[in-house]
Amino acid sequence: MYGHLDLASLEVPCIPIVNPPLWELSHVAWFQEFWCLRGGDAGRPSMLAGADALFNSSTVPHASRWTLDYPAPHALFAYMRDSHEAALAALARAGDAERYFFNLALMHEDMHAEALLMTLQTLALPPPAGVTIEPPACAEPCGDLRFTGGDFLQGTRDGEFIFDNERGVHAVRVAPFSIASRTVTQGEYAAFLDAGGHDAPGHWKRDGASWLVRRFDRWIPTDSKAPMVHVSLDDALAYCAWAQRRLPTESEWEFAARHDTAGELRGMLGGVWEWTASAFEPYPGFAPDPYRDYSEPWFHTHQVLRGGSFATTGRIASARYRNFYLAHRADMFAGFRTCALEAR
Repeated sequence: MYGHLDLASLEVPCIPIVNPPLWELSHVAWFQEFWCLRGGDAGRPSMLAGADALFNSSTVPHASRWTLDYPAPHALFAYMRDSHEAALAALARAGDAERYFFNLALMHEDMHAEALLMTLQTLALPPPAGVTIEPPACAEPCGDLRFTGGDFLQGTRDGEFIFDNERGVHAVRVAPFSIASRTVTQGEYAAFLDAGGHDAPGHWKRDGASWLVRRFDRWIPTDSKAPMVHVSLDDALAYCAWAQRRLPTESEWEFAARHDTAGELRGMLGGVWEWTASAFEPYPGFAPDPYRDYSEPWFHTHQVLRGGSFATTGRIASARYRNFYLAHRADMFAGFRTCALEAR
């Protein structure tokens, strides 16, 4: 993801939403080694002396990641290579129970690959060659699809790799609702901005009567049919208030994604992450998995997003996967779709 940049000389500002790239890449290697080779046992030594004190995100304060005494870059790259080769050899010997941790490390790497692409966007750096940098546009007009609602089982059953916050299939009753057939587009969001009700996103700027949007290191005209992306929850709620619409709850979103047998809902998987109206909370009977910091510390302070973006791997993007971010974050590849207000 960063092979096209000189990481040894790249200066990255110390801001809360990014990590130093060499730290983040080394953290991915450390996570894989810790869970796949060391079984999550801090008493077993790392292949890189002092790695636990450098790359454990649970214990290394974010701001300190710019000032720690790191090994030379060539030593870090050697650690990434050697730990990866050792993990592949261990995978070949692993039994079914042990494979959970290899799946965990794989998904963790997928998430950080998307996060690294987010960092390039945040810092206005060029993307790597051959990487998709735009969500797919939709030329079809938007319409509401009506769902009669009812009872369904939300969550994911055991028997496959799942994250702890998805586990715990439980019955949910959804009232009838109508949801947009696609996410809000750049053209629709531009009309909202032109109405003067909200500040423009940080990666938008005026170009006469039109708008330009920054994609990584380039400013390009907005695409009226492309999904709106890089919006915060507050941005989405402000748009909804202006349009006299609302966000779906995560249960409504999952119900629609799993019951849209005609395939009329566009971009629910692999377009942009979609904000929901639901706070990130545990499902009934929640119990943390061995990697306790994946979900538990973030309950009740973060908001649920669903669906997956163009930068999300197919291993992660599913109708049941729960992503979560703080409401003010707008650096993710996130947009939103809306629901009609029901008559009271």
